[in-house]
Amino acid sequence: MTRYKQFLSTAVALALIAGPAAPGASRTPPLKKHPVPDNDSPVRCNADRMDGDGAIAVSAQRRGQTSPRYAPPPYPVMAPPPPPPPPPVVVGMPAPQPVTTGAISEARKIAPPGYPPPYTPPPTENRERYEGKDIASIKAVAQEPVSTFSVDVDTGSYANVRRFLTQGQLPPASAVRTEELINYFRYDYAAPKDRSKPFSLTTDMAVTPWNNDTRLLRIGIKGFDVPASERPVANLVFLVDVSGSMNSQDKLPLVKSALSMLADRLGSKDKVSIVVYAGAAGIVLDPTNKAGYIKQALDCLEAGGSTAGGQGMELAYATAKANFIKGGVNRVIMATDGDFNVGISSNDGIEAIVKKNREAGVTLTTLGFGQGNYNEAMMERVADVGNGNYSYIDSAIEAQKVLDEEMAATIFTIAKDVKIQIEFNPQAVKEYRLIGYENRLLAEEDFDNDKVDAGDIGSGHQVTALYEVVPTNAKGWMPDRRYAENRVLEPWGQASEMAWLKLRYKLPDGDTSMLIEQPVPVSWLRTAKAPTGDMAFVTAVAAYGQKLRGDKYLGDFGWTGVRSLAGDQRGYVREEFLKLVGLAASKSGS
Repeated sequence: MTRYKQFLSTAVALALIAGPAAPGASRTPPLKKHPVPDNDSPVRCNADRMDGDGAIAVSAQRRGQTSPRYAPPPYPVMAPPPPPPPPPVVVGMPAPQPVTTGAISEARKIAPPGYPPPYTPPPTENRERYEGKDIASIKAVAQEPVSTFSVDVDTGSYANVRRFLTQGQLPPASAVRTEELINYFRYDYAAPKDRSKPFSLTTDMAVTPWNNDTRLLRIGIKGFDVPASERPVANLVFLVDVSGSMNSQDKLPLVKSALSMLADRLGSKDKVSIVVYAGAAGIVLDPTNKAGYIKQALDCLEAGGSTAGGQGMELAYATAKANFIKGGVNRVIMATDGDFNVGISSNDGIEAIVKKNREAGVTLTTLGFGQGNYNEAMMERVADVGNGNYSYIDSAIEAQKVLDEEMAATIFTIAKDVKIQIEFNPQAVKEYRLIGYENRLLAEEDFDNDKVDAGDIGSGHQVTALYEVVPTNAKGWMPDRRYAENRVLEPWGQASEMAWLKLRYKLPDGDTSMLIEQPVPVSWLRTAKAPTGDMAFVTAVAAYGQKLRGDKYLGDFGWTGVRSLAGDQRGYVREEFLKLVGLAASKSGS
């Protein structure tokens, strides 16, 4: 015991002699130990060195060569300020009592002289960014008979809305995109027979549950599911944000888990590289198809520092093009919260990078993570520009769905620039509205223009769209026109079609579009029944999304109606939806 006391005294004395660290001195945290790559490994992360900015030290020597180091300047760590002096002792004054947060403003007024006011933690700033569009307005067939839009297979809005509801709050209306909620689920569409015509096109109709005077027209597209043996070779670059904003359990650790799942699904000829960025960017994994090397590189990643997202994207695209596979899938998969703050950080600047590389044959998938500073506006938009898809990963279960169960749909494109156009017959329909897809609308003339970019569809993907239409003999949303020339034609007559539906697409390696078209029979307007089965469920999902957006056209249709319409469901995904409807109802107070 005596020797221990002497040792302890000596240690304390040495610490006092050394004194506190000088202001601005670098304080390097203990380094996490990772497996040291062997000499033939494509992994570049060094087991013994990490950047001061949190990114991998990518200067690991391998095969006698040193790769460039992308390290930011060290940031000084200031010593914490000394504690405040104790309050003066005042004779006869009682000891101060603890003050609750709710009484802080009053406490500041009545705090005795010499006593500092109680500490108030600064409020957490919510810097999440969304670019929601207004709900689409009603269209009169007499003035605008044609509706055109680009398909959308993104599902990120569904998972993000779920995150808000499970945390006990309603999502902002701008975060809800109804088409992404609808397309999160699988429906009973017939499968196409072969890749020469990679889509099946399904249409049906039902009476609208919230308006007996209108009808719901469903358009369903199902893509050909390419067998694993016929899938093209993939050249993938994981672009991982390791900045300080990713330092939470729902961000970087979840990124590692998600990308590890994808690594396990690679084919023998596929290649994966990993690029990271924080205050700067670097390569931590040269191209490989070995899942063990990929996981080893992912395990190296730690978060810290600023976010040079633009530089990271440039390096990721350069890496993809350096390993380009002609006739294969060349794609960057970006995992981030989208909070870029160094270098190119504006949406326009990022979009310019993405568009330039899309035209060079490299597409982009974005995976969103985290909350508080989440920039969904950028994530969703650049995925659209990059001919890819956007998903929000809020759990390991969602990661498994997106990057394991739906891996082929996420990565392997079967058609690009997919557009839908429908022309309504004014003898049968006088008004209509497209539910959702507000940020995918196209001009009528864009449909036949092969230079206009549109959405892509992956292997086995499904796309669903709903139109609410008013037959000419029913009461519509708009009042009758005063002048005869502006009124709708006499209803029904000899018409056999209520609409003409067209779908235009290009094959993945094609530059000229192909066309699928078919009529929608007018008889459906007369024979429509209440929705049942899958039609009832998709209608419930649409109503759920539109209620969260504040859709005035739903009238008095409430959450009870949404839940009843959804019916009894089996399977985790659909059963979870029923619970989310209940959460939305409880938070809405209805």
